[in-house]
Amino acid sequence: MAVRLLLLVLGVGCLLPDLPFLHWHAWPAWVGLLAGVAVALTLGNPYAAQTRTWTPKLLAWSVIGLGASMNLKTVAVVGLHGFGLTFVGIALTLALGMALGKLWAIRSHTALLVSVGTAICGGSAIAAVAPVLRAEEDETSVALATVFLLNALALVLFPLVGHALQLSQNAFGLWSALAIHDTSSVVGAASSYGNEALVIATTTKLARALWIVPVTLAVGFWATRQGSSTGAPVKAKRPWFILGFLLAAALVTFFPVLKPLGEGVALLAKRALVLTLFLLGLGLTRASLARVGIKPFLHGLTLWVIVGSATLGALWMGWIR
Repeated sequence: MAVRLLLLVLGVGCLLPDLPFLHWHAWPAWVGLLAGVAVALTLGNPYAAQTRTWTPKLLAWSVIGLGASMNLKTVAVVGLHGFGLTFVGIALTLALGMALGKLWAIRSHTALLVSVGTAICGGSAIAAVAPVLRAEEDETSVALATVFLLNALALVLFPLVGHALQLSQNAFGLWSALAIHDTSSVVGAASSYGNEALVIATTTKLARALWIVPVTLAVGFWATRQGSSTGAPVKAKRPWFILGFLLAAALVTFFPVLKPLGEGVALLAKRALVLTLFLLGLGLTRASLARVGIKPFLHGLTLWVIVGSATLGALWMGWIR
């Protein structure tokens, strides 16, 4: 009962941080994540099945809500601007990830899932590719746990590095979108940095997430050629929430009278994102930590550090704008 009451209080705190009896002031996104992790590792999560169901749905609606404060023209410009960069970045990340996996003798499916998660959008990409690849449950769990741990680190470290290097809002938004795995952590890190960074990061990340579909098809073709896929093909999950994001942005762009309402919806979406990260934190159990193992984690960490450092260096040199 005590654990359930604590989860309820923390969940309300994520959504309504300014309630007088709570005395909290606008929780940043990373606090929600760390609070969930702390509860999961110390007291456990009595609602594990429910949180696994609620988290992706809440994330999808949070992203859609964020679109209500963005201009569709800006979204289109940012998305098209990064098309070539995204293609090159995904290809190089996948190639590097598979090379590292082979070097360290990591199971090919695990290495590919971690590489796909790093290249595109973390857990969403892994969830889409895993059934097409016919990956074993433990391979998928290891990849998801590895990406989750790195997301938790990124959510805290990226804003600190950004401020230390005095990155502009635009530069930090791009760096977050290109170097952080999951959409939730990208939005969380960017929202704590500034509104302009949030617009750039969210738009760039969602444009990148569209690559789930062609990459999933390519992986399915590769798996078939390798003899890893048998039977009828499995349909992967599509990131339909991107369409909702674009629709919300279109409504406030072409109907300016809706802009005040859109700002209110976006504010609620930011609070819902903190709750989403709290639920994600609840998924980091001792069992999931044990499943990761040192080699797969080092593989994911090395790949992430290389991608993040290379992206930051390119931004610093002005090669990416």
